[in-house]
Amino acid sequence: MSEIKQFPFTPILGWSNSRYELFSICKRKYFYHYYNKYDPQLSRREIMQYRNLSTIALEIGGIVHEVIEALLRRLRQSTDPINTDKFVDYALDVARNAIRSKQFEEIVYGQVEKISEDEVAPGIQESLLNLIESQRYTWLAEKAVEHAQGWVIDPPGFGETRLGDLKAYFKVDFLFPFEDGYHIIDWKTGKADQERHRKQLMGYSTWACYHFEVTPERVWPRLAYLRPDYFEVEETFNAEDLENFAVQVRAETVEMYDYCRDIQANIPVEKDEFPLVDNPRICEYCNFRGICFPEEYPAKF
Repeated sequence: MSEIKQFPFTPILGWSNSRYELFSICKRKYFYHYYNKYDPQLSRREIMQYRNLSTIALEIGGIVHEVIEALLRRLRQSTDPINTDKFVDYALDVARNAIRSKQFEEIVYGQVEKISEDEVAPGIQESLLNLIESQRYTWLAEKAVEHAQGWVIDPPGFGETRLGDLKAYFKVDFLFPFEDGYHIIDWKTGKADQERHRKQLMGYSTWACYHFEVTPERVWPRLAYLRPDYFEVEETFNAEDLENFAVQVRAETVEMYDYCRDIQANIPVEKDEFPLVDNPRICEYCNFRGICFPEEYPAKF
């Protein structure tokens, strides 16, 4: 099995699905998220308070990913049956620690007074129990574990890779060899979004083909939706699919380059050239709404 390639740091921006999504939704939010140190009016510390805000939904997803990572590392060492009660207790302990260490949008914007374990526990428990009771987990424990030495579980970094001369990021949750190829699983605790998530699957296939030097037909990326019921979406691609995807990534990268006055150094144009989106339905769920509309959305840190 090939090693995951490492790259020296370069400041030029790299494409990622999440970065381009944010760019597409609101240019000002994109500025605050990626270029906050260039803001002429607000300090980076103040902006980062908003950038670092979590939500109940984000925490459920983050905690579930953390616990699944621990679960897979355990499975790599032992296939003994799981004590469900202890497993859930462990997950809720992770949740309690996470809640204590985060600031929540729901509190800062006055929707609730505090976030307790009760707000996140049902979603966490449902997701994790659905996984360990699924046929996929049984298959992992009985079949795929035979090749556990090749498992890649939440690899360090951001999944950096190359598409020709472009930098791109495709962060996989779990990759493992089986038979004559590689399987990739991305865990989801939210709603299915076919178009958005197909793009993710192509990215994962691209990442695996680059780092493990295989053809796309030997890579099987899938999304595992954990709630309300466990189900998977799998798609296999061919070389033409990934070539078309690379063309799309290049076009979207060039769009983002247009907002840099120095592309190689990744220095943005002026803040005023990143307009606010004209859509209240987007703004009312944005973590930066207290900066853009302080009177309408007063924040309490």
